[in-house]
Amino acid sequence: MDRIKRVFILLSALLLFVPSLAAAVQVKDDLGQVIELPQPARRIIPLYGAFAEMLFAVGAGPEIMARTQADEYPPEIVARPSVGTHMRPNVEMILGLKPDLVIQSASRREETGEMERLREAGIPVAVFAPRSFEDIFSTMERLGVLTGKEDIARSKVLELKARLAKVTARLSGFQKRVRVFFEVRGEPLTGAGRGSIVESILQASGAENALQNEKAMVQFNFESLLLADPDVYIVQQGPMNRNPLDPRKRAHFDRLRSVRDGKILFVDELLFSRPGPRCVDAVEQLASQLYPERFDAPSEAAAGVKGGE
Repeated sequence: MDRIKRVFILLSALLLFVPSLAAAVQVKDDLGQVIELPQPARRIIPLYGAFAEMLFAVGAGPEIMARTQADEYPPEIVARPSVGTHMRPNVEMILGLKPDLVIQSASRREETGEMERLREAGIPVAVFAPRSFEDIFSTMERLGVLTGKEDIARSKVLELKARLAKVTARLSGFQKRVRVFFEVRGEPLTGAGRGSIVESILQASGAENALQNEKAMVQFNFESLLLADPDVYIVQQGPMNRNPLDPRKRAHFDRLRSVRDGKILFVDELLFSRPGPRCVDAVEQLASQLYPERFDAPSEAAAGVKGGE
């Protein structure tokens, strides 16, 4: 009887290891690196706010151990300690928090010495580069795999895609798109080109980007802006464009048709220029402003998007 009892205890102990072995997860990041973890990540440090938002969206918010200085959404993340900026993370602090996964952006100097030090310390660093909605959804799904939240991530992505499809359906039948200029920064004047998430938001909102350039951001002179003469002038407000002057108060801007007609929109930079799940909110808001007749309650959908005063 004692022998049977010992065998039972041994088998029970062995079974405890089976879930951890079965829970090994693996994805390929946007640098082509295979990120393999022995089990879903439970101590995560995202070094870009978009990834923090994605992690919360897929149900992995509690696993976030720290944030960067600029991260303020969702509000719960503010309680996490800051590990510096996305450009200059504090490696010592990161190491002290003992993460089992660090997430970095391909546009945020992921190959700096800081990231190499983390890799040398045995900490996996996954790098993603979302620049479109499909990129965002793919990143969310891979984060779902890495955190063991694959089903939640898949469900959230389907929800976001359904919301985009609803906007597309409401905008169907338009023969001409509204042409817009999207101001990334007022000084020096910089517009959003086709190489960033802004382009995807404009397209999904039924707008045409007046800046025909494949770069993400382009310094633009006023003469070129006059030639483009957009139907609507969009000004983002946020870290890259703090306290922008109203275009109607800028010298010579009254020569723009959009300014003369009062077709000016002020939008939240963190919705429109941060490639995360809230970019779908940006589409809903902008579409309702550009085509209010196609939406039942444009004032609700446009929360966070303000017209010129």
